[in-house]
Amino acid sequence: MVSGLPDILYSDHGSDFTSTRIEHVCLDVHVRLIHSRIGVPQGRGKIERFYRTITTELLPHLPGFIPHGTGGSPITEPALTLHQLDDVLERFIVDEYNERIHSSTGAAPHERWRSDSFIPRTPARLEDIDLLLLTAATTRRVQRDGIRFASTRYISPVLAAYVGEDVTVRYDPRDLGEIRIFHDNIFLCRAIAPERSSETVSFADLQAARNTRRRALKQQLRELTTHAGSLPEDTRHQPEIATAFDNPPDQAAIPPARHGLRTYASD
Repeated sequence: MVSGLPDILYSDHGSDFTSTRIEHVCLDVHVRLIHSRIGVPQGRGKIERFYRTITTELLPHLPGFIPHGTGGSPITEPALTLHQLDDVLERFIVDEYNERIHSSTGAAPHERWRSDSFIPRTPARLEDIDLLLLTAATTRRVQRDGIRFASTRYISPVLAAYVGEDVTVRYDPRDLGEIRIFHDNIFLCRAIAPERSSETVSFADLQAARNTRRRALKQQLRELTTHAGSLPEDTRHQPEIATAFDNPPDQAAIPPARHGLRTYASD
């Protein structure tokens, strides 16, 4: 098996590899995306050769295979599910293709991989790969009974602390037994659908999560209140208080000066 992140992703101009989505994925995991030159198929020879190996050595032995030039009629009836086809392809690559001596290198791909003795470049967290590669749904709001997605209710004790918050749901279309929940692009938890998954979440677990979250919020509120009480009082916007110097008593007792010119009734 091969693990780690590549330094370069070399692809053709298919719609899957020229989308904004794949550009964002490569930027986030620091992979350089290079497209082959249009009209120059020689640059895609290695991957095309692998497809030919799959088409000629594996697919003809599977039920439902349609040979070229038969007009779309399979030799035998299809009998494999998508999960079964994935298992067959994985066994062929791991047990046969990677253990076969390569004509150019003279060694099996798996043996050549191990002989280099280098440490593969990996993401900081496995959840980062989920964030980038899993199918993203629209934003969902956490309800008291979990998250409603694809006509199914998904629950997790962690969600009890985020009731009313908007989260992002990412999922594998081939396995809707669980979904991954991200809050502000940070992995939050895995939520399960009880009717589709073998795992269960009891009411006691949900209640314990709610109580834990409630205690954490109360503690945070107490800390903020204590911190606010220790701050000096802000007097910038308080009304000014008159002092004795603003209106001295001696000046207030002096009557106003009278005019010195006398007048008479006959004037």
